Amino acid sequence: MTSIVFSDYRLICGFMDNCREDINSLHCGSISTGEKDVHSQGEVIACLEKGLVREAEEQPGAHAIRPDCKKAIMRVAELSSDDFHLDRYLYFSCREDRERFCENTPAGEGRVYKCLFNHKFEEAMSEKCREALTTRQKLITQDYKVSYSLAKACKTDLRKYRCSMDTNMPRAREARLSYLLLCLESAVHRGRTVSGECQGEMLDYRRMLMEDFSLSPEIVLHCRGEIEAHCSGLHRKGRTLHCLMRVGRGDMGTIDNLCQKALQTLIQEADPGADYRIDRALNEACESVIQTACKHIRNGDPMILSCLMEHLYTEKMVEDCEHRLLELQYFIARDWKLDPILYKKCQGDASRLCHAHGWNETSEMMPPGAIFSCLYRHAYRTEEQGRRGNAVDETGRRVFVLSRDCKVEVQRILHQRALDVKLDPELQRRCMTDLGKWCSEKTESGQELECLQDHLEELVSECRDVVGNLTELASEDIQIETLLMRACEPVIQSHCHEVADNQIDTGDLMECLVQNKHQKEMNDKCAVGVTHFQLVQIKDFRFSYKFKMACKEDVLKLCPNIKKKVDVVLCLSTTVRNDTLQDVKEQRVSVKCRKQLRVEELEMSEDVRLEPELYDSCKQDIGRLCQNVAFGNAQVIECLKENKRQLTQRCHHRVFKLQEVEMMDPELDFQLMRVCKQMIRRFCTEADAKNMLQCLKQNKNSELMDPKCKQMITKRQITQNTDYRLNPVLRKSCKADIPKFCQSILNKATGDSELEGQVVSCLKLKYADQRLSPDCEDQIRVILQESALDYRLDPQLQIHCTDEISRLCPEEAAAQEQTGQVEECLKVNLLKIKVEGCKKEVLNILKESKADIFVDPVLHTACALDIKHQCAAIPPGRGRQMSCLMEALQDKRVRLQPECKKRLQDRIDMWSYAAKVAPAEGFSDLAMQVMTSPSKTYILAMIGLSLCILFLFGLLCGRMTKRLMQEQKDR
Repeated sequence: MTSIVFSDYRLICGFMDNCREDINSLHCGSISTGEKDVHSQGEVIACLEKGLVREAEEQPGAHAIRPDCKKAIMRVAELSSDDFHLDRYLYFSCREDRERFCENTPAGEGRVYKCLFNHKFEEAMSEKCREALTTRQKLITQDYKVSYSLAKACKTDLRKYRCSMDTNMPRAREARLSYLLLCLESAVHRGRTVSGECQGEMLDYRRMLMEDFSLSPEIVLHCRGEIEAHCSGLHRKGRTLHCLMRVGRGDMGTIDNLCQKALQTLIQEADPGADYRIDRALNEACESVIQTACKHIRNGDPMILSCLMEHLYTEKMVEDCEHRLLELQYFIARDWKLDPILYKKCQGDASRLCHAHGWNETSEMMPPGAIFSCLYRHAYRTEEQGRRGNAVDETGRRVFVLSRDCKVEVQRILHQRALDVKLDPELQRRCMTDLGKWCSEKTESGQELECLQDHLEELVSECRDVVGNLTELASEDIQIETLLMRACEPVIQSHCHEVADNQIDTGDLMECLVQNKHQKEMNDKCAVGVTHFQLVQIKDFRFSYKFKMACKEDVLKLCPNIKKKVDVVLCLSTTVRNDTLQDVKEQRVSVKCRKQLRVEELEMSEDVRLEPELYDSCKQDIGRLCQNVAFGNAQVIECLKENKRQLTQRCHHRVFKLQEVEMMDPELDFQLMRVCKQMIRRFCTEADAKNMLQCLKQNKNSELMDPKCKQMITKRQITQNTDYRLNPVLRKSCKADIPKFCQSILNKATGDSELEGQVVSCLKLKYADQRLSPDCEDQIRVILQESALDYRLDPQLQIHCTDEISRLCPEEAAAQEQTGQVEECLKVNLLKIKVEGCKKEVLNILKESKADIFVDPVLHTACALDIKHQCAAIPPGRGRQMSCLMEALQDKRVRLQPECKKRLQDRIDMWSYAAKVAPAEGFSDLAMQVMTSPSKTYILAMIGLSLCILFLFGLLCGRMTKRLMQEQKDR
């Protein structure tokens, strides 16, 4: 009877009465002719079903079918759902296809329908059958009862979870497949029990929705323009849907808001995040990746998608899988509920902290990604800030923290989103304009966020806030930067594995990477990434988590309203330096902040770009003088120092200020500390940071000293001697002597230029006159001894004698070991020197050598044995040992070493010539010349005899003036 009734629609009770007008309006056949052809009878039903579908999709020219006829059509479809023979049109359309694909599938309980649905997109499937199957699927989406197997399998669960009891919803919507799926999926995600048979049916129909976009009326209606423009001809196996997703991502033009919303709704209905197999396009594209990279995960497990994301942009990932994965993740990222693992672990926290709704409930007022943004803001609250809402912060607001399981999942999502800026809906929504303005050419993975960070100060406020928040989070947990972590894997495994293994990263890993930035395991990608993060950090002190936590209170108290990290570091370090110089009892900057401040200062000294004021001032000079020098390792800074004379005034001033700071605190001199790292461990383990250079200088001539370190120490000595301000020990020791004897030089000086050793030269001359204070005299003696060995340490000599040294002493100057031979050569060739300035400097050297034999290394070496024998009891300094040698030279009874005797005689000749060329400038010079003269005894005797004669003459001859009376004096 069933076969007979369904062979002629006119035999179906009430059908003719309800649908007569619609049959005529749709031209589905002639009722008056009374046609008996079974084919035409089935086509009338099919025609009405197609009309119903066109109306649902709001196609142009669609006829509005009357409600009674709609109900009758759906009832007929429901009654024919058990056996495909009852759908006459589909039966005749698919008779051959049934034999081809479903020969062994018995009829009844909708089994043939399901079999044909599974083969719908096979190449051998006839187009007519595919069309009939699609119409039937569209009816199922409008009323789930049209699927016999689904209605039967889920009947109990629908009743159990009250999925058909919503009195506020019209019956037509309540019956829709989408409503059933959302209701039952919500139960599953809440941990309720849904029968395995029902879940299997749901899986089939979720896969069906993802395979064929046309089964979703909203997609057909609202995405028609996008499909025609970008996705025509791609409808099979979910390709059109993925094409629309790609348009939605912004990879292929723009998408209408209604279409975007329809896509988001469909993804929620199909819920492919729970089982990747639902997305056939993704499943096929990623099959090889899953088999190699994710084979340890059970098939169908939600962790498969997470595993695929972890291998994004790796060697195991294939391009087609990469595209399909990002297209799907774009929409999953816009609704936190679509990540089943995140939802399971965080639903309680989201409800408590972020006012989240149920799984199948949405709020038009809640922007995409808002719940997850709320979760990650709470994820990085510390336990000290409050335990689960039981405490308040400094502003008096209650503070909440996430559960540990939820925080782990939030971190996982953040790691994945770092791979592609489009996976962060809040970032994309707020930064759309800035992305187009600043970063349109940045197409590689991770480049867009880096670009936004580079232009942080130029971004609009809402974009700047979200980029700043992400950067601040990354500073606390750098593992969020997934691409950077992959690039840095070798150096992490070799040097940072201990901090990397910590579940809670508080900035230690990035600090470790910075400290090991120049290890051999560090590759270019990792070094560039670490440097970029450092450059971003200097924009705001909050971007350095450890620094922020250590110095937050100090910044609020001492440096309010300062935001840039470099300015905060400068403010705090200036405060520390001032407190140290003034010997205050209690430092204003806390101990923990001072400790972290030292770390930040050391990191900034490594790259000129980390000091924005220096970099901006010297950018032109770097391009002109250091264009081939790589950044990092302070190489550009060293290049600027070496070319200091050629720098622009602005850059020169900044470099001078930098050197002044480095000389006060040598630990900030990155190149010195790097080159001399081993020598510091060998010689200066007990020296504090401020005396490090002094310690290295004292051990410079040790046989164990590394040649590269020795060369670097010499460079720093040369720098120190160019200006007394760059020698803090000298500056402190001679603070009274400098203004007393060298004020005229200070008056001419400007803050932007070095004094080219003029003050040191002035003090040297006063040392020869024995007029300096003891502390200053000690420091000048050291400088004289050092510069006597190496002429390069005497800036004035270098300035005035460069040409003469090249002409008269080329071999001595070319020698790697400087042992005073250049100065000796200039002394020997004094008569040949043509440049007056140079001659004057050599004469000054001769004058200085009279005061102390130690400043004349050649003479001291030649006479070392004689000093030991003849002048052992004479203390050094103030010319005493020199006078002792002179007396020994004149004493016939004393036999000096031939070399010493020769050198002494040479010095006497030089001093005699110097006395003629440069006569005494004052009584002190005259006294010095007399005391160091070979005829000192004769001269002193003659001076004494003259004074005696003058005294006797006065005594014998009386007054030479006329005597006056007392009265005249008193008048």
